[in-house]
Amino acid sequence: MCGRYRLTAKERYLKDHFGLEEDPPWEPSWNIAPTQQVPTIRQHPAEPVRIFGLMRWGLIPYWAKDQSFGLRTINAMSETAAEKPAFRDAIKRHRCLIPADGFFEWKKIGPKEKQPYNFGLTTGSLFAFAGLWDRWRDLNNNILETCSILTTRPNSLVADVHDRMPAILRVEDYERWLDPGITDAKAVLDCLQPFDSGLMKKYPVSPRVNRSENNDEECIREVPLKETTATLF
Repeated sequence: MCGRYRLTAKERYLKDHFGLEEDPPWEPSWNIAPTQQVPTIRQHPAEPVRIFGLMRWGLIPYWAKDQSFGLRTINAMSETAAEKPAFRDAIKRHRCLIPADGFFEWKKIGPKEKQPYNFGLTTGSLFAFAGLWDRWRDLNNNILETCSILTTRPNSLVADVHDRMPAILRVEDYERWLDPGITDAKAVLDCLQPFDSGLMKKYPVSPRVNRSENNDEECIREVPLKETTATLF
């Protein structure tokens, strides 16, 4: 799964990378967590314009009874999203990009201890998760837009730490993924392959990232791994 990521790029880089018309209103965040408002990019349904907006992380389908549904849908498995009731409409009509420049996964190193790792591109540049979104109304007719990050099987870099990874889109697949004219999920599923491990890097970070209240550059600073000592009996 992907339960924590970061987006520290300035507005001008987001604008240039994603082909936006204006600098989006975004302050760098080093530790983005579920239920927070996160940046998304959609294609205008009738014009060749990409739309930047903030959505709550944790998809609530339009038919859900209450907001708690979103606590179970921060991720969608790419292999089954087209079949699951929560995601099957979204993958046909409500696809989006979720900008990032790193994500975190945890590796078990002891009975009760896990080591967090930061994953990103070797260039340190921006990328996009494949995302799904939906629009939900509460009983008072208030509208809430929410999103989910698709996951796929891990590449060789991630597999040592976790058995899933977020589906990172190639830049050349952005347009097809966003295309509102494509409503057959099968036509975009090949975009969700594990990203090339040769273009990625990872390094250990401080357990500070375990708490979403910690949101500063220390969350992404590389730290030395703890030494482990094997004991024979």
